[in-house]
Amino acid sequence: MAITKEILDELLKEYKGPDDFFGPDGLVKQLSKALIERVMQAELTEEIGYEKSASGEKATSNRRNGKTAKTLRTDQGPMEIEVPRDRDGEFEPQIIPKHQREWRGFDDKILSMYGLGLSTKAIQENLKDIYNVDVSPELISRVTDEVKGLVEEWRNRALEAFYPVVFFDALRVNIRDEGHVSKKAVYLALAIRMDGQKELLGMWIERNEGAKFWMGILNELRNRGVQDILLAAVDGLTGFPDAINAVFPETEVQLCIIHMVRNSVKYVPYKDRKAVTADLKEIYLAPSDDAAAAALERFSEKWDRKYPAISKSWRSRWNEVIPFMKFSPEIRKAIYTTNAIESINYNLQRNLKTRQSFPNDEAAMKLVFMILQRISKKWTMPIRNWGEALHQFALIYGDRVPL
Repeated sequence: MAITKEILDELLKEYKGPDDFFGPDGLVKQLSKALIERVMQAELTEEIGYEKSASGEKATSNRRNGKTAKTLRTDQGPMEIEVPRDRDGEFEPQIIPKHQREWRGFDDKILSMYGLGLSTKAIQENLKDIYNVDVSPELISRVTDEVKGLVEEWRNRALEAFYPVVFFDALRVNIRDEGHVSKKAVYLALAIRMDGQKELLGMWIERNEGAKFWMGILNELRNRGVQDILLAAVDGLTGFPDAINAVFPETEVQLCIIHMVRNSVKYVPYKDRKAVTADLKEIYLAPSDDAAAAALERFSEKWDRKYPAISKSWRSRWNEVIPFMKFSPEIRKAIYTTNAIESINYNLQRNLKTRQSFPNDEAAMKLVFMILQRISKKWTMPIRNWGEALHQFALIYGDRVPL
């Protein structure tokens, strides 16, 4: 449907600047009001079967019965509209349903602010400042409750049968539980697909990050269609490798080197930390597992007298430290650290920092889901050097890689 130049010229004949167009009483708001009211009149005509000025016998005994004032919350501020009524009270406007108080797009503003981590109070203040609209906490809750269905659909969707790499990690958030605020873990599983793109497989909330709970997550992934994972990158939780291999027996477990280094220097005084970190780097940047073992021996000889627990911890997890050694340096960078998921955690924590606590698990789940959806929209490129990585995966793992 084209709008003629003559109509546009008539509408804009008194236009003097942007305020006349977008202002509180500007053309956009006036047009919206006029169109909404005109559509409702057309809907009522369709309902009762005759035009307002039609004469003669009517198809129904129902009649028009005046109008009711209603205030809408819109992007241009509060908008007063007149809703036509019928005598029998049967008319239900479609463009603005009976109990709706927002014009299209307004709910999206609430969801966008909510997805940025803003509290209910902050959303109220922003909507008042930007749109001069007062909204209740109940309205914000109603709008954000619409996310619940999306969360459940996303968490229960079918997954691909094969993923080359899956990163597992958790971050802590404050959630009120039985009258007390406690820290709970938000568990995340981030996969690298065959095309090199990242995909979040799921999200779970629990009080403690334990191997038993992780096994439940792994079984859920299998039930949703995952049959094989080449490498599972984890943060070093005791018992986690056994849980992974109980569900996916052929999967290699790769400990996050960054976590290993952080744990190693946790109790090292600042004066030695730089030197210890440099010597640890010789281990995980070694060209082969034999060279890495030799570097660990040198580290042990140099530092065991002062910090014996470091080399002991590396030796105790050695089989889970070195799987990435079989790959080229370019591929190791994508595998040996959970930086991909650490980046997600950083963005989550940055957006959640204004939230001192959540009233329940569901509220936390809704907000984390919306933040994750916004983050994932930026994943438009595959992992760097992914073609080379896939080629090496095929050479090393053979028929398990479905090329």
